[in-house]
Order: sequence, then structure tokens, then C-alpha cells
Amino acid sequence: MSYSSIKLATSGHTAVIAVSRASALNALNSVVLDELDAALAEVRADKDCRALIITGEGEKAFVAGADIAEMRDLGPDEAVSFARRGQAVFRAIEELPIPVIAAVNGYALGGGCELALACDIRIASENARFAQPETGLGIIPGFGGSVRLPATVGRARAAYLILTGKQVNAADALAMGLVSEVTPRESLMARAHDIAAELAARSPVALAHAKRTLATCAKAYEREALEFGKCFDTADPKEGMGAFLERRKPGFAR
Repeated sequence: MSYSSIKLATSGHTAVIAVSRASALNALNSVVLDELDAALAEVRADKDCRALIITGEGEKAFVAGADIAEMRDLGPDEAVSFARRGQAVFRAIEELPIPVIAAVNGYALGGGCELALACDIRIASENARFAQPETGLGIIPGFGGSVRLPATVGRARAAYLILTGKQVNAADALAMGLVSEVTPRESLMARAHDIAAELAARSPVALAHAKRTLATCAKAYEREALEFGKCFDTADPKEGMGAFLERRKPGFAR
């Protein structure tokens, strides 16, 4: 299958999916989500594939978030559907029977951080940056961040990151357990392939069962999607996203 916004390649027992919208800092839109879903189905059907690496094309961004221009004019019901769509794709990553490695090569913001969190192992280049900045846009994480981030770094750290939108560098992400390793940018993909090779040598049956025991609760995602949609029943998302696109500070009403 051909793709316009991602690239899928395989080498030996390892597949690599790269989000390829460098001009938009690899932001997630509906096309990217559809193509990610299709690529994941291809990987799942490939019986020779024993590990998957997900990364972003270019040197600036892994994925710099969801496409704000696409979200700006969503209504509440459309927003719930958009959140459910992103959640479903990221659940497909979590539920793959093979290990998934996020090779984070720059900004992993909003939906990009959520994409990394859906992967089993996260390694980061020294220039990586992580954040859930949604509250500054008048919304909340909608692709699983409110579920996976507390499970990864603990509730207190997750609450701080989600409520403040604070951006953390690779060293801080390592210290809080958000990533497992930090490497120089030029060696990031080589290290990801090394880890994939280590995983490919292990029992695929055991790895699949181990992943099932680590999976998060599905009910929590529906609560997140509904709360995400409720944000769009107010003026705050239009103001927050409009301010972002217009490069100004938002003025949220009380």
C-alpha cells in the first residue's frame, strides 16, 4: 500500500513507521491517523515482523501534536469522534502482539507525546522535548494521555505536566521515567534497531502475553474522549487554538 503522510519500511524482523509531514512538524491529522492504522494492520499481518519502531521524519520533531487547524472548528460531537479515532489507532499500537519502540527525535508534544506513550519502550535523542500543552489551547489530552501518562510517570507528575503544559527536555524525561534511554541524535535510530534486534531474539509468544498484562483499562479512554468533547462546547478551544495559529496569547474568559 502507498502512503502520503507516513513511510513504512521493513528490515529483517523489524518494521519502521515514520510520520512524514516534516513541513508541519509531523502533526497528526485525519490522513495520518488513517495511514497509521493501515500501516499497523500491515505490520500485524507480517508474520516475520517481531518488532516495530515508530519515529518522525526530519530532525526537529517526532510528532509536534495534533493538527490544530483541523481541530479548531470541531463541534462537541465531532471532537468526541476525533478523540475516539486517535485513541483507537493508539490502542492498536498498544495491542500489537509485538514490541513497539518510540524513537523520539525532537518535539513530542500533545498527540506526539501520546503517540510515544502508546509505545512499549521510548528512547529519545538529546534534543527531544515532551509536553501535554492542551490546557493552553482550551482543551485536554484526547488520545490517551490522561490515562497513559499517570501510568508511566505517576499521578503527581502527570497532573503537573497536564495542568501546566510544561515542556520537559530529554534528561528530565529520563529522570521521571517517561523514557528509558537518551542517546545522541545521530545514533538514535541505530540504538532503536539494536533494541529491536534484542527483542526479536526473545520468545514472540511470551512478548505478546507480556504486552497483554501491561495493557491499560479501556473504560478510562471513553471518559477522556467525552471530557475532550465537552471542552468544544465552550468558547475556549476556538480562542486557544486561534491564538496559537495567530501567534498571540489567548484570552480565556472567566
